[in-house]
Amino acid sequence: MRNGQTVFQFMKRIGKYKIVRKLGGGATSTVYLALDQFNNQQVALKLFNPGALRNTISANAYRKLLLTEASLAGKLSHPHIVKIFDAVLDGELNYMVMEYVEGKTLERYTEANHLLPFGTVAEIVYKCGNALEYAQRQGVIHRDIKPANIVMRSESDIKITDFGAALIESQQISQQLTQVTGVGSPAYMSPEQIQERPLTHQTDIYSLGVTLYKLLTGRLPFHSDNSYSLLYQIMHSDPPLPRTLRSDIPEELEAIVRHAMQKEMSQRYQTWGEFTRDLVNFFSSNAGVQAEIFDTEKFDTLRSLHFFKNIGDTELWEVLRISDWREVKKGECILQEGDQGREFFILASGMLKVMKQGRVLNMLRKGDCFGEMKRFPDSNFLRTTAVLAETDATLIEISLDVLAKASVECRFQIDDAFLYILLKRLDVANTRISNLLDSHSN
Repeated sequence: MRNGQTVFQFMKRIGKYKIVRKLGGGATSTVYLALDQFNNQQVALKLFNPGALRNTISANAYRKLLLTEASLAGKLSHPHIVKIFDAVLDGELNYMVMEYVEGKTLERYTEANHLLPFGTVAEIVYKCGNALEYAQRQGVIHRDIKPANIVMRSESDIKITDFGAALIESQQISQQLTQVTGVGSPAYMSPEQIQERPLTHQTDIYSLGVTLYKLLTGRLPFHSDNSYSLLYQIMHSDPPLPRTLRSDIPEELEAIVRHAMQKEMSQRYQTWGEFTRDLVNFFSSNAGVQAEIFDTEKFDTLRSLHFFKNIGDTELWEVLRISDWREVKKGECILQEGDQGREFFILASGMLKVMKQGRVLNMLRKGDCFGEMKRFPDSNFLRTTAVLAETDATLIEISLDVLAKASVECRFQIDDAFLYILLKRLDVANTRISNLLDSHSN
């Protein structure tokens, strides 16, 4: 048998998975589109070549990579990380089952004639940064961030894949197993990774900085005909500034690249939050020419609103996908008394006034929600108040019918936020009633 495909080429199933067709393959594995009939979902099944796992020095290193990625099955759940559902390592039969993602890797968009708009590039890198920050919180450092390990599904919707080289804190994977030994691409490695020093999340920050460099310019920051010269440049040379290769690159993005690619860790971004904050600032400084609000700004806004303060990042990305964002002008009527709508709203910016029969009952500010009573059972009554824009404002609108199809965790966390608001309002009402009774008794 020469490879895993030879063994299974006449088989219609691998384990419990029905094989649909071959997606691709290489010397060490073959990837199939398969069907998990129990869950009725398509998956990507990576079948490993038994020859790659035989007892040689390279096979031992490769086996460690396989075990590392397999150990993450079910542990990383983020909308911008490819999920690993299952792993079977059993003698000659070794395979991994992952989320099936249609799309192309970012490699295509590092070619000079396929470069993406600056706003799209910044949004992609922002989402990568959020996903890698999530991985860091789970004790995982990717160690092989590069365009080929980032899949783009549509527009700026991305998924990070291939955690085979990951460093997992709980397992104390050997620091010696780096790309220097033949895993990954040296061009994206941080100086400390080349020197085999202890690694932190900052190595991923550096690699994402190199990825940003190539997405902006179509070129790698360092070039050489041999690996030794390339690694020397990474450790000791300064790369050409992106704007010397492409003059229309915004200065803010060039500054982000330079900060992320600092050779000294003390001068590099210290946290993912610092990195992604600068990307948000880039969008804010270019707000005047934007035709829409990018996901980058939307997600950052959601994080800042007190309504969402106890909602996790995974659920926030889900909220972003199921919500509509719209701008309203001062004086515009948003809801009228007697409306029967099936939506609720969160105020992202600006100020609104709640009115009844021409009288102002309350003022709403950033982070406040309204219309939420429709969320609760037996709430078919008509809206009893009107809501008007006191200033220009940005609204986040969520249809209750769309929310009903969201994940259980997302619905639970939103309902928990509603319950907190209702209890807070009840406490305020009780205080007012108590004060009124005290004033009358005096």
